[in-house]
Amino acid sequence: MTESIRVYPAKPRKVYFFGTCLVDLFYPGAGLAGIQLLEREGIEVIFPQDQTCCGQPAYTSGYHDEARAVAGAQLGLFDEDWPIVVPSGSCGGMMRKHYPDLFQDTAQAEQAREVAGRVWELTDFLLNVCHVRLEDLGEPTKVALHTSCSARREMGIAEVGPKLLGQLDKVTLVEQVRAEECCGFGGTFAVRHPDISGAMVGDKVKALADTGATRFVTTDCGCLMNINGHAEQTRQQVRGQHIASFLWQRVSGENDGGLPS
Repeated sequence: MTESIRVYPAKPRKVYFFGTCLVDLFYPGAGLAGIQLLEREGIEVIFPQDQTCCGQPAYTSGYHDEARAVAGAQLGLFDEDWPIVVPSGSCGGMMRKHYPDLFQDTAQAEQAREVAGRVWELTDFLLNVCHVRLEDLGEPTKVALHTSCSARREMGIAEVGPKLLGQLDKVTLVEQVRAEECCGFGGTFAVRHPDISGAMVGDKVKALADTGATRFVTTDCGCLMNINGHAEQTRQQVRGQHIASFLWQRVSGENDGGLPS
């Protein structure tokens, strides 16, 4: 049995927001934009103050006991039966797809399954649960889109970004070649295999630059950090931002000329 078909609930009154480590440490503007987009839909957003990491770095490195310790501390933060919205396909994939396996045959197994079933990636939630309608208040611009591997393959939301951007009548979305290819980040993969990772992100930056767009958007801050870092290092003009920041700029008319997180 696969999870290829997911039942979308009615738009709730409240949601939890799980901010992720990279948003907290490097891209707080993306988290704030995500919250503002949800509040724009009339939803009250609850941000549990004790949240930390989803446990993915330890899990994908093979340290499952350590991952359980970190992830287990998150499970108790979502007591109410509200959706848990995550501005990251990677962290969302960890929580929704891997928590049940990580906690199998433990005292937290049922809690992990219940929490996993309430996890939503932000753009998927906006499009398919909130049925958001975006009025574009920005200037005409051209952008490329990078959808992370986890967002594409684990969360199954490759079509969501284009649909949201397609609502913006002054935004032209340009297609990069080999759009499905990884940017080479992969968390600790980039540290363990720097030469391979560097070659992959080089290909990704070239593909984005070759579109002619000077701006790209992405669903994941790990990809954003990796691609922007290589583009800056190699003096490529293309720069990116989290899709939540871009969408909020377009619907609010705030700071559309810049590239904050």
